[in-house]
Amino acid sequence: MTFAEKFTEKGQYYASKIQQNKYMQAISNGLMSLLPIMIIGAFSTLLSSMQIEVYQSMIAPFRDIIALPAQFTTNALAIYAAFSIAYKLAGLYGKEGLIPGFVSLFSFLVLTPISVFEDGELVINALTFDWLGARGLFAAMIVGVLTARLYVFFVDKNLVITMPEGVPPTIAKTFSGLVPAVLVAVLLTITAGLWKMTEFGSFHQFVYTILQIPLQSLGGSIWSICIALLIMQLLWVFGIHGAIVVLAVIRPIMTALDLENLAAYQAGEPMPNLVTGSFWSIYANFSAMLGLVVVLLFLSKSKQFKIIGKLGAPGALFGIHEPLIFGLPIVMNPILAIPYILSPVVCVVIGYILTVTNILPIPIGMQVPFGAPIVLSGILQGSWKLGVAQLLMIPLCALIYYPFVRILDKKNAEQELAQETQEKAAEQSMDRVIS
Repeated sequence: MTFAEKFTEKGQYYASKIQQNKYMQAISNGLMSLLPIMIIGAFSTLLSSMQIEVYQSMIAPFRDIIALPAQFTTNALAIYAAFSIAYKLAGLYGKEGLIPGFVSLFSFLVLTPISVFEDGELVINALTFDWLGARGLFAAMIVGVLTARLYVFFVDKNLVITMPEGVPPTIAKTFSGLVPAVLVAVLLTITAGLWKMTEFGSFHQFVYTILQIPLQSLGGSIWSICIALLIMQLLWVFGIHGAIVVLAVIRPIMTALDLENLAAYQAGEPMPNLVTGSFWSIYANFSAMLGLVVVLLFLSKSKQFKIIGKLGAPGALFGIHEPLIFGLPIVMNPILAIPYILSPVVCVVIGYILTVTNILPIPIGMQVPFGAPIVLSGILQGSWKLGVAQLLMIPLCALIYYPFVRILDKKNAEQELAQETQEKAAEQSMDRVIS
């Protein structure tokens, strides 16, 4: 067995382990299912906060109304995440997810600190948005996984109320989940009380201080995104779906970073995070493969390459690369593997340098729907400059790909020419026999 075969076998084994991990699946799928909510909030923020003086004057009377959806989506996303992640995890264990989702939502809220305000003699207890958005997202993930797993455990131990036959299914399911739900709620309420007695004051503060800040600092660096890209591209080269494997790990971190940027943009403050999921999407998703398409369509002589370029171009405009990856193929192709791994990393590094030097703005953290085309995906991140940067990186990536494609193109063109010569000779021979 060759090294490549061994690597592929091992890579597929570990990739499948990550993909099959129920906790990773629940977090990743739970966050993905929140995309409609995130898009609503992102568009609300974009429309209410675009820094165009004429536009801001025009919407001034009803700007607060335009910004209202963002307050209850982007700034409260952790609430939705707590429910969604628990719902998904319970489903992966074959259980009805609605009750675990509600229990997770309750548990998240009961763990959330309540602020006390005094207005003269009036004392107001308020649940602020401080921990309901980006700062509370990691806590929501942990609560979602923990409460759903406890719920499943209690159900599997048959700590349920079984209703007699003839009872409507909805009522029967509600009562069957009653005891597990109460047990989880009691445990998490006690946990909330215990956290109040610690130096952190709350579970949210503990998670944010000990886990979320270090992970965001690590995940929000140029080195981490380059390493993640290298791993993802390398997995693709060996026929493993690198996006599923890598994004399952980094999506929670990138989502939290994007949310912080979006909240800062809405508040008119400097955006705190340069490297985010939006940054990855702008510079790594489009230009690299479109550079390959340019080489295939305009700089290659092989008919096969030109056909593959035509087939792959529409998908590449929308960030869909499988026709090119498997059509050329790039998979198990050591020649094309080099530019395939190198080009998105080069784009990301150049985007980072241009952003650090203030030539390009920081992406605002807009949750752009998958399939939004190049240029539009950049513009939606807050500036036309980002869309233009995507376009300008295409010829750069074409230059990276060209010498490697040329090696294969020359070989393919020679084979095609030889085949055409053989076919013509065969046709002429057949004509002579017939005549």
